[in-house]
Amino acid sequence: MVADGKASSRVGVGLVVGVLLIGASSPARAFNPFGLFGESPPSVTSTAVAYQLAVEGLRSDAAAREAVRDVSVLHRLRNEPPQDGDELVRRAEADLPRIVDALWGSGYYAAQVSIVLGGQAIRLDRPASASVRAAINSLRGRAVVPVAVMVEPGPLYRFGSVVVLDRRSGQPFDPAVLPPRIVTVKPGDAARTADVLQAAAALSDHFRDRSHPFVRVSRRAPVIDHPSQTVDLALLVDPGEKAGLGAIGVSGTRQVDPAVVRSFIYARPGDPYSRRAMTDIRRSVSRIEALGGVRVREGTSLDATGGVPVEVEVTERPPRVLGGSIRYSTVDGPALKAYWAHRNLFGGAERLRLDADLFYFTGRQTWAPPVGPGFNAGNLGGRLALSFLKPALWGSRNDFLFDAYLQRELTDLYTSNLFNATAAIRHRFTDSFSVRAGVEAEIGRSTDVLGRFDYGLVGLPVAVTYDTTDRPLDPTRGVRVTASMTPYLGFGDAPDLFAVGRIQASAYYALDAEARTILAGRVAFGSILGGTLAAIPASRRFYAGGGGSVRGFDYKSLGPRNMFGDVTGGMSLFEASVEARVRLTETIGVVPFFDMGQAYSGSFPNGSAPMRYAVGLGLRYYTAVGPIRFDVAVPLARRQGERPYAFYVSIGQAF
Repeated sequence: MVADGKASSRVGVGLVVGVLLIGASSPARAFNPFGLFGESPPSVTSTAVAYQLAVEGLRSDAAAREAVRDVSVLHRLRNEPPQDGDELVRRAEADLPRIVDALWGSGYYAAQVSIVLGGQAIRLDRPASASVRAAINSLRGRAVVPVAVMVEPGPLYRFGSVVVLDRRSGQPFDPAVLPPRIVTVKPGDAARTADVLQAAAALSDHFRDRSHPFVRVSRRAPVIDHPSQTVDLALLVDPGEKAGLGAIGVSGTRQVDPAVVRSFIYARPGDPYSRRAMTDIRRSVSRIEALGGVRVREGTSLDATGGVPVEVEVTERPPRVLGGSIRYSTVDGPALKAYWAHRNLFGGAERLRLDADLFYFTGRQTWAPPVGPGFNAGNLGGRLALSFLKPALWGSRNDFLFDAYLQRELTDLYTSNLFNATAAIRHRFTDSFSVRAGVEAEIGRSTDVLGRFDYGLVGLPVAVTYDTTDRPLDPTRGVRVTASMTPYLGFGDAPDLFAVGRIQASAYYALDAEARTILAGRVAFGSILGGTLAAIPASRRFYAGGGGSVRGFDYKSLGPRNMFGDVTGGMSLFEASVEARVRLTETIGVVPFFDMGQAYSGSFPNGSAPMRYAVGLGLRYYTAVGPIRFDVAVPLARRQGERPYAFYVSIGQAF
């Protein structure tokens, strides 16, 4: 499985152990795992009245049928059989007015409803007789009682007229204040209550987004005309006062300094009020790793400044976390990972994290001396890393970051041993835009087809991030841009002076209001300025291919090659991807995609290697955390030695 975009065609083995308890007194049931074959019939016992419910007459309207089931006591308690016929009758009698109301709400204002119990029908105007109860009791312990909700829906009523009025004046709104497109219900639409509620919510959202925090939407009693089978609807809107944001408070902190929370609130008193402003506050504060929950409460009246008071309520996470994993890849071999983190080290939401990775390289380096069979300590690789974050220095929007790691990396292309440390300051202008600058030092040894390099580097990295996407793992709108440039002073075998730059941009666009179809695109460019390809350490060169690059090709398998056909890495990189993310159900989606990319020997794409392409199809399983991704990619114009396909599994979209 590919969680880091590093390889393809992986194999995993899992063991699931379950325990099945069978009670001797339990009634026998047909085998039906997870309800895959529909609901099992109820068990017949001598102590209760088992019944089976059916809803008849609404086959052509699944939404109305579901509305009936949602309000039905008989349906909700179908797995809890009543003790006798009298209790079953009471359930049915309670259902009759509920079902009529549900049908009215579905647009069937002339519907007739009856419930058949054991072959006898009851209606609102004809309650159950004693014989109905006796007939039901006679079946207790002998058979399942058939219960049917019989619906004669009649004609589907439609809206005759739809008007939205200003409650203060009784007149329609000016189109400049309320554009007609906001009113989602139109004359001729089915007269369903759910659509009316949706229209009321759209009106409320429209005025709230225009700084009317206390807007109220109501409706007059609908006028039902049975001869014409129409319903006249009038929605009344009282926008209320226009206001901005008032005082913004923070509560719920125990160990975390409230000043840190305030530094992640970019809104200020006096800013325009909107739903987006409330959402932005919650999202930005949620980025603090020491916090587990964030709730933004709006005041019910204006404060002394004439603004809407806002209270940000937070809950803290347990400060310490420990985790690990064991994995096996047919490309990378076996690997172990462990980590420990403290999310509030000194009370200012400081995060300290320690990571340890260990893997055994099972690939083959064609340029290296062959090794014998069996275990070889030289094939062990890993990484020890320390990461420290101090957010909100002195209550400001400046964060201090320090990262250090000791790494031995083995790939088919090179072996790299290095130590790297970086210290930086990040300034957050807004929740979506930040700039980071710092100092970096690295010392290492790199060995590949071009030889061995012993080098040292001192750099001044600068990075810019701009992100307006709505969700990190499954964005449906917005853009995401990251750009970095690092000039280096080189020592040893490295060039005296060179710079490494990279920029990646992705964009997301929903084709429908429910964001069930998303067009997503990504483009990336990288360049090394100064020095020569032979003098740049192998781990600093550019490569293409893999789950986060050009799917369908092995990890880092694309780039310029030497005279023997070995990939050397390049001085520049270009990649692009496009996807159509189509959600078929609430949990299942498909993603056709197209990738292209290549690394080049020059500082800019110079055609030294041909552009490579791949196509594929992905499956998505949507969870509360994010989509689980399964992609299958096929390289186009495949060459000798390249895999015919590759598959990738991870959490989150490809980009």
